[in-house]
Amino acid sequence: MATLLASSTAVGAGAAALQALTRFESLAYILAALLFILALAGLSRQQTAQRGNWMGIVGMALALVSTIAVTVAGDGAAVRSLVLIIVAVAVGASIGVWKALKIHMTAMPELVAMLHSFVGASAVLVGFTSFLTTPGDPASASNAYHLGEVGLAIFIGAVTLTGSVVAYLKLSGKISGKPLTIPGRNAINLAAVVVCVALIAWTVNTVGVGAGMVPLCLLTVVSLALGAHLVLAIGGGDMPVVVSMLNSYSGWAAAMAGFTLGNDLLIITGALVGSSGAYLSYIMCKGMNRSFGSVILGGFGSSAGKAQPGSGQGPSQQVGEHTETTPEQVAQLLGDARRVVITPGYGMAVAQAQYPVAELTRKLSAMGVDVRFGIHPVAGRMPGHMNVLLAEAKVPYDDVYEMDEINDDFGDVDVVLVIGANDTVNPAALTEPDSPIAGMPVLRVWEAHKVIVLKRSMGHAGYSGVQNPLFFNDNTDMLLGDAKASVEAIVAALPDAPGGER
Repeated sequence: MATLLASSTAVGAGAAALQALTRFESLAYILAALLFILALAGLSRQQTAQRGNWMGIVGMALALVSTIAVTVAGDGAAVRSLVLIIVAVAVGASIGVWKALKIHMTAMPELVAMLHSFVGASAVLVGFTSFLTTPGDPASASNAYHLGEVGLAIFIGAVTLTGSVVAYLKLSGKISGKPLTIPGRNAINLAAVVVCVALIAWTVNTVGVGAGMVPLCLLTVVSLALGAHLVLAIGGGDMPVVVSMLNSYSGWAAAMAGFTLGNDLLIITGALVGSSGAYLSYIMCKGMNRSFGSVILGGFGSSAGKAQPGSGQGPSQQVGEHTETTPEQVAQLLGDARRVVITPGYGMAVAQAQYPVAELTRKLSAMGVDVRFGIHPVAGRMPGHMNVLLAEAKVPYDDVYEMDEINDDFGDVDVVLVIGANDTVNPAALTEPDSPIAGMPVLRVWEAHKVIVLKRSMGHAGYSGVQNPLFFNDNTDMLLGDAKASVEAIVAALPDAPGGER
């Protein structure tokens, strides 16, 4: 009797402890969700981005700790579960730290694209695991709803997986950035979506693992092909928008995985990522004069007769005679100027020139020159690429302006330094209706009194393959060579600021 009583007491205590942990998990999820929302709010401004990032980190750590605690406590083999979780976390953390230490900022866009593919793969695996655990059962009406969740998780996850892999391959230069323009590609995409919906409906009406596995496997294959084709049909020059859209896809994939697992926080987090990624994509589309709907469908861009963004083809021939300058002459111009604007592009990232650019900014400011930065929404290879580089080099946030904030001021600027940018400062977007970048909003740097373009050589027309008439304007001089070396030479040629600062 005493033994039975002791056993009952122990069971009761264990149940009470598990119930307490479950309440802690619910509270932790609410706090984590609030921290994620505050993180997004913080990330919307450069001044608060670091704080927002830390809020996201704390929220994710809180969510992980609470989930692991409840999972281990509710498992009959708690030690085994804990060991498996620790091993999985250790492997993932080791790979993550290794990649973070190894990766260069210029390779960040393709890394982000690859990370999106992991989210897609996770959603697919979660979908199949959930199906194997709870297959179709005609006796359970709610099970049909569950199978619908499984089908959607696999569909969105598979599209995200292969779409992200193709984006990674294009961004890293492992495959051509030229768009795959199959005749009737939009009809093919629409047909694939219809087939996927039909396969999900088939899955919902199956009974047992064997019957349901057939439509799920077919759904996976069609979804994987659809995701690859969507991104293959988009030129490499449009990859900033694609990376942003894939970020949205990965969020919806995570949300569907949350529905499948019955995890409220995963649903909230996925919805936040999905909606914010979609809104960012909309902003990026406006910055590139693209249709938001065409991004989702894939294969947007110009007609077959025009050069395609990222193809490396098009009117890259020179349209006049360019004039060259020297670092010493540029230093003289900058020293005599009242207002200077720097417009960076991907070339600055490749050359890792952000540090000497920051030093140039500090020196000119000490000399009394007003120095500002003009950032195009799609400068670089992903949203915020240039902002991150400048923040890394400790450029003051207050000196960095978005295109809409600075575009009307160029007429009052003495010198503009264009560092490694091409398409984002190309007047052909406004003057040539047949250009592949026609209608794309650009920084109107040519309105300044003097424009200095830092470019490696005249032989490359930029990522879109479109030559830039700006390079041949009367008020434009070219400073050819490595951007980092050129800026360092300019800094060295500047006179000492009052007080002896160099």
